Amino acid sequence: MSNKALIALSTFSIKDLETITGIKAHTLRIWEQRYHLIEPKRTSTNIRYYDDDDLRFILNVSILNNYGIKISEIAKMEAEKIREMVLVISEKSSPYESQIKALISAMFSLDEPGFNRILANNILRQGLEESMIHVVFPFLQQIGILWVTGSIHPAHEHFITNLIRQKLFVAIDAQTGKIHKDGKKFLLFLPEGEPHEIGLLFANYMLRARGHDVVYLGQNLPFEDLRTVFDFYEPECVMSVVTTGMNSDEVQIFVNTLSKSWPDAQIYVTGFLIVTHPDLQVPANVRVLKSVDDMRCTVDEIYTITA
Repeated sequence: MSNKALIALSTFSIKDLETITGIKAHTLRIWEQRYHLIEPKRTSTNIRYYDDDDLRFILNVSILNNYGIKISEIAKMEAEKIREMVLVISEKSSPYESQIKALISAMFSLDEPGFNRILANNILRQGLEESMIHVVFPFLQQIGILWVTGSIHPAHEHFITNLIRQKLFVAIDAQTGKIHKDGKKFLLFLPEGEPHEIGLLFANYMLRARGHDVVYLGQNLPFEDLRTVFDFYEPECVMSVVTTGMNSDEVQIFVNTLSKSWPDAQIYVTGFLIVTHPDLQVPANVRVLKSVDDMRCTVDEIYTITA
């Protein structure tokens, strides 16, 4: 299957476009009728729908419109001109929302150079941490919405997460050998069945950047293997993320097991299933990190204590 065929698998209602782009359905209809910006397709039963190309186009139009360009002017532009202007705007100090929309557009196009260009310029302007917190993680939340609604193909998610992981690996590698004499020993891992590691990779980077000694064990780690490494490394702190793969009871068992196995260590846990657990009982040596901002604040507190 060609790339073109692969990325043309999704169809969207006008409500889907509203959810993804933030443009009201009423406004989209006005753009259709008054400016002929976009024409919906129709199924054999005459139901209106939009495809990937339509979504990318409306995302780009919304970016230009948010930047102050009138719809009447945008309607006169060629699609390629619109795309070029979006790339130029993405390199400037534009609002985070425009950056996120530009990344979504690059994702649907499987546009690796465009995605890297947008992300690299953000990192150059405001640094990796600010870019991750204000652009990348909100972008990933949008991807989560698209995944739940069935609007993206798994290839889109793999394509994007691999590019983000590459950026983090490079940044982490640049911190090698920067351990502070008062830095703490951290052990970072993801439990069995947990494939989402971008959040933990970001924690890995932040801890190393502040001079802590980190052993990163990565994805899908059996608990017995964790015990072996813990006994050898003897970390002061353990951090993990639980996003998928457990029910509420299993999440509680997981947290309790970490706490009881290493009562003298400080345990940090985060992830969707941790943060949204309806009645999680948190042991004394466990701290729940409620957001990526909370994670950074916690890392900064640790750094302040040890610096």
